[in-house]
Amino acid sequence: MNSGVQRLALIVLGSALVGMIAHAQDSTRSESAMKDCPMHKEHMSSNAHHKMVQENGDQAMGFPHDQTTHHFRISATGGSIEVTANDPADKTNTAAIRSHLTEIADLFHKGDFAKPMFTHSTTPPGVTTMKLLTSKIRYHYEEIPSGARVDIDSDDPVAVAAIHDFLRFQIAEHQTGDSSTLGETP
Repeated sequence: MNSGVQRLALIVLGSALVGMIAHAQDSTRSESAMKDCPMHKEHMSSNAHHKMVQENGDQAMGFPHDQTTHHFRISATGGSIEVTANDPADKTNTAAIRSHLTEIADLFHKGDFAKPMFTHSTTPPGVTTMKLLTSKIRYHYEEIPSGARVDIDSDDPVAVAAIHDFLRFQIAEHQTGDSSTLGETP
């Protein structure tokens, strides 16, 4: 090899080495900065909690979160729970969604909120009031393309407030990005 080609090869090799060292330093600084972040423990705890919600939810619902989409919508008279399979051709998850939401409408109508309590490892806000006002709340199951929806509504303002609390909790816990404010869309 002539000396010009050798110098060029050394420059390219040296540049690559400097880039690799800089990347390693940035990664180390980044990891250190994350640990120094005052919210690091909360972020890590939040991630662990969200993972637990998904794992418990997959077990309670009978279909995987990563192959389905959840929406929790707030309306003037209550709101709705909507779940669809991400793949419109996914008949297995569509059937599981429909079975689960049929069951949820029936259980909630009876005042049984054990499944969301298991999924979230706590009693969701609004549930106690929804149980007390069971006779004032209506649950309507409906099939939609690739999934199903349960509309939850009431004429009683206390029940509507409880439904809103329950749905807002679901929006936050499932990290759906749905609006938690009446009349707004994300």
